[in-house]
Amino acid sequence: SAGTPAAAGDFGFKVLTSSDPAEKTKKLSAELANGRLAMMAIIGMFFQDGLTGSAWGDWALYTASPLRAFEAELGVQAPVGFWDPAGFTADGNAERFARRRQTELKHGRIAMLATMGYITPEITGKFPGYLSPSMSLKFEDVPNGLAAISKVPAAGWLQILAYMAFCEISQDQTAGTPAAAGDFGWKVLTSADPAEKTKKLSAEIANGRLAMMAIIGMFFQDGLTGSAWGDWALYTASPLRAFESELGVQAPVGFWDPAGFTADGDVSNFKRRRSVEIKHGRIAMMATMGYITPEVVGKLPGYLSPSAGLKFADIPNGLAAISKVPSLGWAQIAAYFGFVEFSGGFTDYKTGTPGDYGFKVLTSSDPEEKTKKLSAEIANGRLAMMAIIGMFFQDGLTGSAWGDWALYTASPLRAFENELGGARATYARTHYGQA
Repeated sequence: SAGTPAAAGDFGFKVLTSSDPAEKTKKLSAELANGRLAMMAIIGMFFQDGLTGSAWGDWALYTASPLRAFEAELGVQAPVGFWDPAGFTADGNAERFARRRQTELKHGRIAMLATMGYITPEITGKFPGYLSPSMSLKFEDVPNGLAAISKVPAAGWLQILAYMAFCEISQDQTAGTPAAAGDFGWKVLTSADPAEKTKKLSAEIANGRLAMMAIIGMFFQDGLTGSAWGDWALYTASPLRAFESELGVQAPVGFWDPAGFTADGDVSNFKRRRSVEIKHGRIAMMATMGYITPEVVGKLPGYLSPSAGLKFADIPNGLAAISKVPSLGWAQIAAYFGFVEFSGGFTDYKTGTPGDYGFKVLTSSDPEEKTKKLSAEIANGRLAMMAIIGMFFQDGLTGSAWGDWALYTASPLRAFENELGGARATYARTHYGQA
């Protein structure tokens, strides 16, 4: 039961004891550390045993493991070998593997054709003559990439679909047939030498995998920038470039919008978000300085509330001040917030420059210097937003807004730092005889 020696792990087995307190602590801490390591080790052994059928030995000898069922198949290549992180082949089912391989080959071949279809017209140009004489549509009139979808006549798409159907149904592709393994009688990738044939077929799978990645990348490039190929600097029509000359676009990331808020190119929405960002940045800069300044230069002299006999020196720094400031003080702070908001208006981003309330400290008659100052304000505001959140966490978790972590003895995070198994406690007891 709680409080007994056995509850603390002492069952009278005294191998790990000592008359020297520091030595005893060292041994007991070592027991805890070794136990933690052993818990990780035994779980690893369970996994190794369960997955390979053996608790110990050379992986190359685990021939009975379902993970090795397809290691001799085409497509198993260095440096990763047989790579199946999703575990599709973990059941060792050869029929399902063959079906997935058939699908992989088809997708790879289509992707290789599609990738070359993107690249070739950019390098060699379009075919001469007409794609559709009846519609007077020349090959050169059809743009490259996704834009071609709307230009190709309906009869053209029907011909493409008909050819795809012919390829699918012209041969028997049931399990066990040559076609099921990707062999449709087109012998470009064959050879009388088995090793050379294997090399060529492996190369086809590898190139197909690369092409599947490549064509998806081209689709994204095309869809996001409006062009299938070319220099990113030339994609001026892309909505992603609509705000690249705005303030706050700085090296090394440039215009960075991973969440895609500006993907629609809406200028009004951008200006509204910029106005909010500047406000939050300014508040965060003031809050950050509010945390730091009292710790560096001290509090203001005199009384915060003479009627309550409350001095500035009586107000703790950080989150602890919330409960100390009188309600009338919070009312004054809220009133000032309201004054700033309503006097400046809520339409600055519609009628002028976001964040411009006539306070001209950050202005200059030199346009380049003004841009530099305003960009610095945004950058400093972003940094301050990160900083103040970090300070809130530090304050909330440790009970102090500033200082040395070693001094935060009242923090609940430190309640068990002197227990066995804690590196700091072990070091202190071993070297100094105390925690």
